Amino acid sequence: MHVPPPDDVTAGWWDATREHRYTLQTCGSCGHVQHPPRALCTACSSMVDLGFVEASGHGVVDTFTVVHRAPVPGAAVPYTIARVRLTEGPLVLSTLEGQDWRIGDPVRVGWLDLDDGRALPVFHR
Repeated sequence: MHVPPPDDVTAGWWDATREHRYTLQTCGSCGHVQHPPRALCTACSSMVDLGFVEASGHGVVDTFTVVHRAPVPGAAVPYTIARVRLTEGPLVLSTLEGQDWRIGDPVRVGWLDLDDGRALPVFHR
């Protein structure tokens, strides 16, 4: 699995995943909450006072698709990719653990540990 390395913008988010903490980027100028982390606020375009706050890790399935054909050799199929609306508002893309999903199902975050100490968020019932 290829996971991008942390950079100046995403390092704080990745650091939190090492402790299995789900965080969201916030703008101190306007209060907007966004994910993924960006170099500027998508609401007011501020490039200063961007930080991270702890998120609940709860949301609902907004939409999903089940992948039956491996995109790369060796990828285990089937798996479910979903757009999850977090309780805090942002939409995030992630995988869903389990089967028989429906739009509107409540989910909470879980973690897939990576070899380098970081972790990927995955959602489950």
